[in-house]
Amino acid sequence: MVPLSRRTTLGLTAATLAQHALPSPASAGEAIRVPWSAGDEAPTLVTPPHATDCHHHIYDHRYPAAPEATLHPGDATVADYRLLQKRLGIQRHVVVQPSTYGTDNRLLLDALAAFGPEARGVAVLHPDVSEGELRRLDGAGVRGVRFNLVQAGATTLEMIEPLSRRIAARGWHVQVHMRGEDIAAAGDLWMRLPTPIVFDHFGRIPLPEGTASPAFRTIAALLERGRAWVKLSGAYIVSRQGPPDYADVAPLARAYVAAAPERLVWGSDWPHPTETVKPDDAVLLDLLGVWVPDAALRQRILVENPARLYGFG
Repeated sequence: MVPLSRRTTLGLTAATLAQHALPSPASAGEAIRVPWSAGDEAPTLVTPPHATDCHHHIYDHRYPAAPEATLHPGDATVADYRLLQKRLGIQRHVVVQPSTYGTDNRLLLDALAAFGPEARGVAVLHPDVSEGELRRLDGAGVRGVRFNLVQAGATTLEMIEPLSRRIAARGWHVQVHMRGEDIAAAGDLWMRLPTPIVFDHFGRIPLPEGTASPAFRTIAALLERGRAWVKLSGAYIVSRQGPPDYADVAPLARAYVAAAPERLVWGSDWPHPTETVKPDDAVLLDLLGVWVPDAALRQRILVENPARLYGFG
């Protein structure tokens, strides 16, 4: 690992600490260009107070990529994300450690310090992480550990159970990015874990099989038992039909809403590191209004559920 100088690390923090104040929402008709996002208009959907984006990343070339990393996006900074918050009307958010940096969580911690109390984090860790490091991460706002087995490298399936047992007493969760068929194949594992499980990007359910797939049945059973959560994020990852409305994802989203609206959260997946052509984040947020027309249920998904899962206010 190449260490960052104290000057570099403090430079990032000093440059962004001034942005602790939450950005005011975009005014009517205000055009806001956001790096790594198409379009510049605000969404049609008006978000409630404390609306939460439960999945986004920060990138900075000054922090060394892990040797095994396969994704190397350009810089996507705290200041850039603040523009997205303003455009979408998002107050709270969750910074997810990307696969690019492996288990080196320094950029994640610096970003959380810069964002302030309205941010939480999800780290990537090795099972031999020290108790002291877990305490430090918890104090910084980390509330979960991610296992990305799609862009594989720093984590493996075998790490999930031992790490789950290390973090259970802290009230953290394990966050899993796996293809749906692999989630179904590991069904026994999910029942053994002492922590909640959060499945990224609809659980990567294969379409058009959708709700008839073993993957959906596996996740639906975990939702019914109160053991799992699902992120309504990355529609472009799951969809085979694509933009602008990702119509083939709608039945899957509605099936999750019907099954367990109290265990769903929404995420932007900005800066969309897997996508060459960047989506319009306002369109992605507006999809939630299509999938969940009931305002009270959207309130749960955007505000109440994230507050429970990540310990907001």
